[in-house]
Amino acid sequence: MTFRHSAPHPSFPRRRESIRPPPPEGEGWGEGGRVLGREGSMNELVYKPVRELAELLKTRQVSPVELTELALDRLERHGPALNAVVTVTRERALRQARRAEEEIARGERRGPLHGVPCGVKDLLATSDGIPTTWGAAPFVGQSFDRDAAVVRKLEEAGAVLCAKLAMIELAGGMGYRQPNASFTGPPKNPWNTGHWTGGSSSGSGAAVAAGLVPFAIGSETWGSIIGPAGFCGVAGLRPTYGRVSRRGAMALCWTLDKLGPLALSADDAGLVLDAIAGPDPEDPSSLPEPWAYRPDDGPDRPRLGVVRSTLDYVSDEVKANFERSLTELAEFADLEEAALPDLPYIAAGQTILGAEAASAFEEFLREGGADRLTAPEDAYMWQARFAIPAVDYLRALRLRGVMARAVDEAMRPYDALIAPSRQIVASEIDREMPSSQATDVMGAAGNLLGLPAVTVPNGLASGLPTGLLFMGRAHDENRILAAANLYQSRTEWAALHPPGWE
Repeated sequence: MTFRHSAPHPSFPRRRESIRPPPPEGEGWGEGGRVLGREGSMNELVYKPVRELAELLKTRQVSPVELTELALDRLERHGPALNAVVTVTRERALRQARRAEEEIARGERRGPLHGVPCGVKDLLATSDGIPTTWGAAPFVGQSFDRDAAVVRKLEEAGAVLCAKLAMIELAGGMGYRQPNASFTGPPKNPWNTGHWTGGSSSGSGAAVAAGLVPFAIGSETWGSIIGPAGFCGVAGLRPTYGRVSRRGAMALCWTLDKLGPLALSADDAGLVLDAIAGPDPEDPSSLPEPWAYRPDDGPDRPRLGVVRSTLDYVSDEVKANFERSLTELAEFADLEEAALPDLPYIAAGQTILGAEAASAFEEFLREGGADRLTAPEDAYMWQARFAIPAVDYLRALRLRGVMARAVDEAMRPYDALIAPSRQIVASEIDREMPSSQATDVMGAAGNLLGLPAVTVPNGLASGLPTGLLFMGRAHDENRILAAANLYQSRTEWAALHPPGWE
């Protein structure tokens, strides 16, 4: 039997029809509730972090239905301008919001996400006839009969699914070189729509940055959460490999793919990860132990390793913001020079990614599917991946074990390693993207070895955000989140939002 990991779990039968029924009329909060939006402007709720929204919902100062209607309206109004949205899931969202409203009114609160709107990257399967396009024109009519594990867990936590968000076609697996690599159009950065958001979780980054949803789910194989979060000035959390079940997610590279949140703050990202993490018997790659977010699970004064070698490849503006961040960090953390062992992370990562992506989409590619993709280069760049020798792939897998032990030992003294999230600010949307993969040692090592990392905004350069990366040892999400929370509690960068999206 041929194993095609690009297909979802066998329990996800495909359907080809796309159902988008008209939205029902919204319903208000119920007796005894006070809706904040009726006394002021519902726009006061835009950019409120999850913790604040949770308290407003818990105390019934805000209605889940009206909060959801606010998100739906903003997604429909601003999403097209940013090329950030594939499908607004209005009917399902209002149904979930009404249920949340009733449950909260009865005192049956599920947790901090109960009644909070969200979006998910459009590589996560959704039922109810909602399309799952993988960002690619050949799959526009694709839908599934079962929700992905992450979508199901969000619903169990009471979150309200408002949109399937745009992405680079096939998560960038065909080797795209410019932003016009999605059938929804080039993803536009809310800070400056002449620049892009980063890939491949492009819609997730834009939707959170523009205040369309309080949080979103993205995926990362190599930079696809950290990149859009860094470019858009929001928090992005790449969990440890296996922390979150990938059942029902499009597979690109089964030993590198990870799912994680993009949110307004590291704390919000931790709350979302708490809801979606955990073992899944239907995903054999998921970690067997449960995980819980503990915001204070870190030292009062963290020990941070500064990976200065990464500064050799960053722009002057990014470097200046990082150096200023070191001054900010020194007020509450111990900083030391650190380095990753000198090993071929990039070469090994590229080999594994190329070979596994070719295998994942072998049938689609051999049948000429790439000719129907949007980016011209995606029609031919994949061909080199079929030429990767099996011996090179196996050698890279063996080297991965050596690297994992060496890097874990090098990181042992630190609560996190820190570096700039991206080497440059977001590039112009009508130009070929500067390639950074060949010098992205932190991204290569972190993804190759399945290490957790979180990026948070640390300033602006030419009016565009830059980010600060905290990377930890495997399973140490709480430590990197604690350090990032400390940084955000002592700086103002998380409170900056792009103008013009009110």
